[in-house]
Amino acid sequence: MKCVLTVVGKDRVGIIYEVTKVLAKERINVLDISQTIVSGYFTMIMITDLSGCDKTIEEIREELNVLGTKIGMEVRIQHEDIFNAMHTIG
Repeated sequence: MKCVLTVVGKDRVGIIYEVTKVLAKERINVLDISQTIVSGYFTMIMITDLSGCDKTIEEIREELNVLGTKIGMEVRIQHEDIFNAMHTIG
């Protein structure tokens, strides 16, 4: 299952490390990644593959919420189809 993971917040050292550490622990593969820093704010979008993960997306979402609180960032994950539906202009 492909999912879109987004990370937004004030830039600091170690954000990508903290997020990918959780993904690696849960055997979630990063298929594509884009990140940028604008006026001191970090934004990242990852396309991920959860097919190797034993947890549900809801369990991963909760784990990423805990991480986001810990690092002071907004970290969200959603199924690729839901992300696409929410961001379609039409």
